[in-house]
Amino acid sequence: MTDPKTTDFGFEEVPWTEKARRVRGVFDSVADKYDVMNDLMSVGVHRLWKAFALSQTGLKTGGHALDVAGGTGDLAAGMAKQVGEKGLVVLSDINQAMLERGRDRLLNRGIGGNVHYALANAEELPFAGNSFDCVTIGFGLRNVTDKPAALRSMLRVLRPGGQLLVLEFSKPTIAPLQPLYDAYSFQLLPLLGKLVANDEASYRYLAESIRKHPDQEALLAMMRAAGFERASYHNLTGGIVAVHRGYKL
Repeated sequence: MTDPKTTDFGFEEVPWTEKARRVRGVFDSVADKYDVMNDLMSVGVHRLWKAFALSQTGLKTGGHALDVAGGTGDLAAGMAKQVGEKGLVVLSDINQAMLERGRDRLLNRGIGGNVHYALANAEELPFAGNSFDCVTIGFGLRNVTDKPAALRSMLRVLRPGGQLLVLEFSKPTIAPLQPLYDAYSFQLLPLLGKLVANDEASYRYLAESIRKHPDQEALLAMMRAAGFERASYHNLTGGIVAVHRGYKL
């Protein structure tokens, strides 16, 4: 059993208080090339995964939404269209470089009036309780040190009847996919990081962090333990990615 004073940083065990700093360093390093690398890493499929997640938000005109660990803003941009001018979307991230990258991308697309930005730790969200109709976190939960705390924090800021959507890499459910996925993750992905972003180590961490992340059933149990009701998940691309959903009732 993992020592509660340590946690994983990829395949490395690090002091509990060190992970956030080291993850911040990774994303400081990759922020400028993050969009390009997302397309290369997923052969563009990440756009379809995000589109599916957006189709599940249930947001209506005038709604309020929060995108946690929002990175370059793809989910926030989609939700901004869903809630319209009378609604509000908050794009939050613990990393200043990623938050600025997301803000610039949205502004360049003409999305601005109904989107606010917040430098925020997912484990201690600085928002009032019962504030949002939908909270999303896309490819960010695996980088959080205290995942149960983050889940509880996201539950707190949801309005009754609101839902959390977690879009995250998971465990392939089709056996032949696993060796191919491993070869891609641990051989090709770091090579792409080296060639495109001149940063092999950061992309090796990203691959390792996926393997250390709880699988579909383990994350489902964590959401239920945090207090989410009607929790469920939907596998995408043979379980390489999953969307977990839970409600605050």
